[in-house]
Amino acid sequence: MIHWLAAAGALLVSLDSMMNIAFPAIAATFAVPPERVRWVIICYVLTYAITSFAGGAAADRIGHVAVFRAGLALSAVAYVMGGLAGTYEWLLVARVVQGFAGGFIYGTAPALATIGAPRGSHGRRLGFLNAAMGLGALGPLAAGLLLERFGWRLVFHVRVPLALGVLAWSITLVSSEPMERARRPVTLADLTRAQVLLASALSFVARGAIFAIWLLAPFYLVEARGLSPAMGGVFFMLAPLGTAFAAPLSGRLADRVGPWAPAVAGLVIESAGLALLGTADGATPLGLVAIGLFTAGWGVGFFEVPNMAAIMSAFSPTQQGAAGGLSFLARTLGVVVGVASLAEIFAVRRVTVGFLGAFAEAHMTAAIAVAVAALLALAGRRAILRGP
Repeated sequence: MIHWLAAAGALLVSLDSMMNIAFPAIAATFAVPPERVRWVIICYVLTYAITSFAGGAAADRIGHVAVFRAGLALSAVAYVMGGLAGTYEWLLVARVVQGFAGGFIYGTAPALATIGAPRGSHGRRLGFLNAAMGLGALGPLAAGLLLERFGWRLVFHVRVPLALGVLAWSITLVSSEPMERARRPVTLADLTRAQVLLASALSFVARGAIFAIWLLAPFYLVEARGLSPAMGGVFFMLAPLGTAFAAPLSGRLADRVGPWAPAVAGLVIESAGLALLGTADGATPLGLVAIGLFTAGWGVGFFEVPNMAAIMSAFSPTQQGAAGGLSFLARTLGVVVGVASLAEIFAVRRVTVGFLGAFAEAHMTAAIAVAVAALLALAGRRAILRGP
């Protein structure tokens, strides 16, 4: 039952996908340009990148459920703050608080998902966890409907009862964690092993690239293509929906053949999807745009589960909180760098080639980065396959 609770918490955090389709409305409310909206992402993601690792490492010593519950309670507070923000700056403060909360949940969820499970089934457990996170794909659709009727602030408020509900469940659930407390903290030597460094680098690139979609696609769909927020949400959710479908499949495959082959395949598929979006303009059939979104999301979902399993297998059973937190640290640092760099590319190139040209170039840049990561994975396959 504890792995269901971990999945529920991860799903709650992943519902932040609701924010992305709200970016145009937020930009209009606070009179900020599209590229400045990146700080709504960065303030949140950079904070939970750091706290996911710190929270996971602390949970190895004080208990994963306690840290997990703290994240749920703080999430409810952050959602209220975000919905009531009167200025753009206060919205960013709320996002920092939300980042602490998300980090506590993400930093403990992988360890909770695999507690008591045989090592040979970790891929399936992590696939289930990542599938739950991928169900955040429903967020943009719900957000689009809320935006049309009530405005973007309800995108925050609607998650308050969800956070409180999962918190109440965690309190009523009697947990007896069969995990021995860590006898020593994770050291620099643990973090700099070849398997850990390579898997972390791949995660950094894969997540950084996919956020070209998360940042720019809402503006492309709603403003450049003239879709309503609700219809834009339908299209936008295809990327995380692809992630949700791919995660359980790659988890089971990783348990059978090891993490390397599905991880490389996922990177190749993600690169193909991003490259397809890199050809999009104002006349591209929306069906092709939908295929590009779903393919890129499928690729990153197929990659992340075996990659996370590779990182966690490199650490002892008493360090699984730190291991899970590290996997989120790598991917979320990638998000921060990806959002910042791709937004800068978009902003600079938009002056010369316009919105559509800059949109295409940002996605093609992301596709090339993921293709290079796939080559790196091939070159370092022995390090990925090496056990703890």
